[in-house]
Amino acid sequence: MKESEADALGVVLAGPLLRRVEPRRVALWLATSRAVRVRVDLHRHDGRTWSPRLRQRDLRAGARLHLQLLQLELDEDLPAGRWTGYRVWWAPPGADETAWTDTTTPELCYPGRDTPGFVHQPRVAALLHGSCRKPHHAGGDGLVRADEHLRQCVAAQADHAWPSALVLSGDQVYCDDVAGPMLRAIHGVVARLGLPDEALPGMQAAGIACAADLYRDPRCYYGRLALLPRTPGGAALADLVFGGVRKPIFTTDNALNHLVTLGEVLAMYLLAWSPLPWRGLDLSPPQGLDDRAAARYARERRAIDGFAAGLGAVRRVLAHVPVAMVFDDHDISDDWNLSREWEDAAYGHPLSRRVIGNALVAYLLNQGWGNRPEAFDDALLDAVQAALQAPGGPAHDALVDRLLAFRDWHYAWRTTPPLMVVDSRTHRWRSETSARRPSGLMDWEALTDLQQALRGHAAVLLVSSAPIFGVKLIETLQRVATFLGRPLMVDAENWMSHPGAASAILNIFRHPQTPQTFVVLSGDVHYSFVYDVELRTRTRLRRPGPHIWQICSSGLRNRFPPRLLAVLDHLNRWLYSPRSPLNRFTRRRHMRVTPRKPEGTPPGRRLLNACGVGLVELDAQGRPVRIRQLLADGGDAGFELREAEARED
Repeated sequence: MKESEADALGVVLAGPLLRRVEPRRVALWLATSRAVRVRVDLHRHDGRTWSPRLRQRDLRAGARLHLQLLQLELDEDLPAGRWTGYRVWWAPPGADETAWTDTTTPELCYPGRDTPGFVHQPRVAALLHGSCRKPHHAGGDGLVRADEHLRQCVAAQADHAWPSALVLSGDQVYCDDVAGPMLRAIHGVVARLGLPDEALPGMQAAGIACAADLYRDPRCYYGRLALLPRTPGGAALADLVFGGVRKPIFTTDNALNHLVTLGEVLAMYLLAWSPLPWRGLDLSPPQGLDDRAAARYARERRAIDGFAAGLGAVRRVLAHVPVAMVFDDHDISDDWNLSREWEDAAYGHPLSRRVIGNALVAYLLNQGWGNRPEAFDDALLDAVQAALQAPGGPAHDALVDRLLAFRDWHYAWRTTPPLMVVDSRTHRWRSETSARRPSGLMDWEALTDLQQALRGHAAVLLVSSAPIFGVKLIETLQRVATFLGRPLMVDAENWMSHPGAASAILNIFRHPQTPQTFVVLSGDVHYSFVYDVELRTRTRLRRPGPHIWQICSSGLRNRFPPRLLAVLDHLNRWLYSPRSPLNRFTRRRHMRVTPRKPEGTPPGRRLLNACGVGLVELDAQGRPVRIRQLLADGGDAGFELREAEARED
């Protein structure tokens, strides 16, 4: 790319993303096309402006890509419950104080505001949450709907209603399920930003030694499964590592464009969060597609065009609410760490290990870093920079090994109630009886640490990617598939699938020194529901069990197959209602689970199948007073428990 073309990119590629807000600390994430010095000004509601101390860490990922975390350190507390605006300025390194350029643009601000901003809400009265945002799904974007909600708050001057956080509980990107036009855009961004080549292990038999060879190969689009080598036992690596993509309810091989290189995953994040990298990209079909692939490309192009059209709103909402993120499987690869067999296959081959490692490096840079900056010290970030400078080299492999052993992806935000985000992907409780059986979502050590963290709190917001209390019929079908030796076929992972993990998490809820109010925020399953859960005590003291609300808001941009979900929903209500005797044969024999009916759904339905974002409003004790799903089509669906419905169930 010529220098003039590089200048045409502009300095800001994505962001600013508001990541973490505390009384005396604010974290922002930013992607730029060059190395810059940054200054951030804060604007109080009373007109006062000041520039707090700034800790800036810049990691260079390519010739024209720098990823930055900006940490503001304040000498006094932020005003609570009031609007605080901010401006991000940049200047070339070494330039004088007259060279500052404002990054604020009108499209980044809400009507009536001249800067982006936020409302510091240490007591959580409202929050947004969702997961599963697949770009080529055609059902609308829940983050665009979240932007509309914030616009309404600004118009009404309702600072009190501003969400304390936007919780994204998994699958912020789909590394394993990529549309052809999205892959085409990714390769355009890789070239435009000068992301370096990468040596690829384990693909020599396919005639591919590096990323550049992969991008030129005719199998690069819709043919990547054929490029994966075979394991020493003779089985296709794709069947073991990516076998979960072939599910009875989905007929396509979703991993045909599975991202492989570090450059691809880094470009995917920019394209998922910002409209700026899309400008001027050539999305015409690549050469060599057969008729079937060409028709699929055209169909996916329509969905991708709709996705890109909403990114201005997505960028704006991410700049205005602290965003808490955690990975689920699609952020890395389908069925990531589902079983010991999956792990043995994936980590035992250099190529699949690299594919997973690349996605984990990109997760650190784009998501994990801002969740808990203190967990990533200078030594680790120096190792990341060394890997970015020479992808495919020894430093890259060493970083992958280090991140695969990393144990600090979980975190807690000191809000009231505290927001505690668990890692249910790398803390797995592996089955000791069979390598094929699903692993527990958290191991004994992690669950013990969680119990200690919960002590002393009256209420807590607990974020688990997968619902702790799920749809019992679907869990039963998963159990049957596991018995038949096919857990990957139905994503047979849930909290109750592993006896040890199930007993441990239920004992945490029952423990006398853990909170009496739990709001569990989940996603993953591509439909939304709300359960009121009552645990029955088995002690003579008859201590009342905690109040538990299981709130699942899945499908920011994804849905479950509608006809299948309708059947499963009806059957689940008939077979596993709170009064059903079948509950005696499950772990629900010691609890009562009452589902709430979503507004606007047909009789008998308890599951909402629509793209959108969840909105939960809480009282001063941290208990939900209003639970809604803000739908991508502009409507709202409430989950209100009425006495008549409780008796009916």
